[in-house]
Amino acid sequence: MRIGDLKRVFRILDDWSSEWTVPVVTLVALTGKGPFRVLISCLLSLRTQDETTAGAVRRLFEVADTPGTIAALPVSRIEKLIYPVGFYKTKAGVLKRVSEDILRRHGGRVPDDMEELLRFKGVGRKTANLVLSEGFGQDAICVDTHVHRITNRWGLVQTPNPEATEFALRKVLPRPYWRTINKLLVAFGQQHCRPLSPHCSLCRLTDVCPKIGVTRRR
Repeated sequence: MRIGDLKRVFRILDDWSSEWTVPVVTLVALTGKGPFRVLISCLLSLRTQDETTAGAVRRLFEVADTPGTIAALPVSRIEKLIYPVGFYKTKAGVLKRVSEDILRRHGGRVPDDMEELLRFKGVGRKTANLVLSEGFGQDAICVDTHVHRITNRWGLVQTPNPEATEFALRKVLPRPYWRTINKLLVAFGQQHCRPLSPHCSLCRLTDVCPKIGVTRRR
């Protein structure tokens, strides 16, 4: 896929996205309740299906949705609220520690700086970039497995892992697409451009996608 194809590709994906289920972290961001809720939702979503994450986010935020209220909860209570997200026991401890750190080091406000976000235990570049883009409206490229897989499948990058993909995309992806690439490609990857046997016969991008690495497709 050529860089010149991207304007058309993103227009098609944006139009098509009205038929897809919106990623849960994007839904949280759309509530306009701030970067803390985006951060907590993203931490819960790691290695967890969106449907499960949505339930955990709803139960937790009905009880506590600020650094102070989550920090005040016993870890055992957080575990019960977020179960059955993946690694819920570990995540409960992470949520409490992150909330405590935000209170202690940042006066109760989530920092809008990559390096400061990465200082929180359990926060990696994917989560930090999602907080910056969805929570603060900054131009940041959040790369998860879907963005990594699809941009390599398109031939935009040739990279071994999501972190390498982020830095490669910074060099080739026009800045207007930085904030939108994650929410579009996550939904697209979940519902069409899947890891194994993607739905190429139904894809509206099949004429421009080189399908690099695709050995089986439907």
